[in-house]
Amino acid sequence: MLSVTFWGVRGSAVTPGPKTLKYGGNTTCIEVNAGPRRVIIDAGSGITALGMAMRKEPPGLVDILLTHLHHDHIEGLFFFPPIFVPGTEITIHCGNLGGQSPEAALRQCFSPPLFPLSFDDVPARVRFRGFRAGEELDLDGLAVRTHPLHHPGGATGYRIDHEGAAVAILTDGEHTGARPDPRLVEFVAGADLVAYDAMFEQDDYAPHRGWGHSTPQMGAALVRAAGAGRLACIHHAPQYDDERLARIEAEIAAISPGAFLAREQMRVALSVDAERRVSAK
Repeated sequence: MLSVTFWGVRGSAVTPGPKTLKYGGNTTCIEVNAGPRRVIIDAGSGITALGMAMRKEPPGLVDILLTHLHHDHIEGLFFFPPIFVPGTEITIHCGNLGGQSPEAALRQCFSPPLFPLSFDDVPARVRFRGFRAGEELDLDGLAVRTHPLHHPGGATGYRIDHEGAAVAILTDGEHTGARPDPRLVEFVAGADLVAYDAMFEQDDYAPHRGWGHSTPQMGAALVRAAGAGRLACIHHAPQYDDERLARIEAEIAAISPGAFLAREQMRVALSVDAERRVSAK
């Protein structure tokens, strides 16, 4: 079975408080489980709660696929519990640096005076891998397809297929025309779940054009054009409270059957049968 758990769904800034309790205030982190294989997309503040949930597991292999290196997508890495567990092996992948490794940039953040420790000080073994967005990754037999996204400095979308089911994670990408990019349509074609950067409402998008984010409506258009399944809107704007997000969710569900706004710790199971069911809880 393929499953997706959203541990952080907020964009740009952590937003704790009583007005973000329903959808959550932690920045991007998405866990994908392909059978026994776990892949983590982004290391925003949501990865801390994921790491806490992993504490009872024995040390093992951890793959973190970064969409890019902006702060809201790496800020939780410093407090990811497995990084402090001896025997853990963590590989951090990044595809928006033209093939270069993210090691130099991440070491700069993960060192004094910005942080009291360096990667050399933690018990886990941390490796770094650079690739070019568009290449296919082989994670010990699990194939992960990648796609470049339109974002300042670049970003990478990911698609994971397992036992006939598929999920595409597309955060920090901005649409560039009135219709979905045909190459992106091809990338997500037939996916059962598409997690899409729908940061801004349609009326709120214009003043944020060029910021590298999109809208729920464009996510719905992409899912429709690609013959994909459900749309999960992610990377919620920090200024949008639960009331506003609930209204947006009702509006997008009315035009895209099954569409929803992702919530923290929501788990979506993708099972392939005659009805290709996608269940969320």
